Amino acid sequence: MNTTLPISATKWTIDSNQSDVLIKARHSIIAYIAGSINKFKGHIDIHEDSIEDASIEFCLDVNNKENKLEQMDSHLRLNDFLDINEFPYINFKSTSFQKINNNINFLKGELTINNITKVVELDAEFIGIKTYEGVEKAVFEVVGQINRKDFGLTSNSYHQTGGLSLGQDIKLIANLEFSV
Repeated sequence: MNTTLPISATKWTIDSNQSDVLIKARHSIIAYIAGSINKFKGHIDIHEDSIEDASIEFCLDVNNKENKLEQMDSHLRLNDFLDINEFPYINFKSTSFQKINNNINFLKGELTINNITKVVELDAEFIGIKTYEGVEKAVFEVVGQINRKDFGLTSNSYHQTGGLSLGQDIKLIANLEFSV
C-alpha cells in the first residue's frame, strides 16, 4: 500500500519593492513604474517549476512625480502621458488564471484606467526561479496590449506629448518578483 502524499504547490508572495510595470506607446515613449512607490499584491503557486495558480493585483499612481518618461528629455509625468487627471490610478485585479502548458499561460482580470473598468486577458510567462543572497525568487512577466479608446484616453495633444503623436495602443509589461 502506497502512503506517500502528493507534493503540494509552494505559495510565493509578490515582492512589491522588486516588481514594476513598463508602459509603452508608439514613438518609443516609455514610462517605467517601480514597485517601491506603487502597490503590488498577489501570489503564485508553483509545483515542480510550473505555475499552478496565480493571483495578481496592482495599483499604480500616475501622478507620482518620480515616474518619468524614460525616452523623453522633458518634465512630463506619467499622468501627462495618459491624460487621466481626474482618476489618477491604474488598477488591475486578476479574476482567473489559465494554464495551457508550461510556456503558455493567460491571466484574466479587471483593468481600471480613467475610472473605466474592462476585462482584459494578458499573457503570463513564468521566467524561472533564481536564488539571490540566499533567498529564492520566482520571476513572472505579464504582457498585454490595450486600446486607448477603450478607457476614454482619446486625447492626443501635441502639447502633452512633447510634440509627438501617440499610438492608439498601449503596451503594459509587468515584471513581477515573488518570494517564498
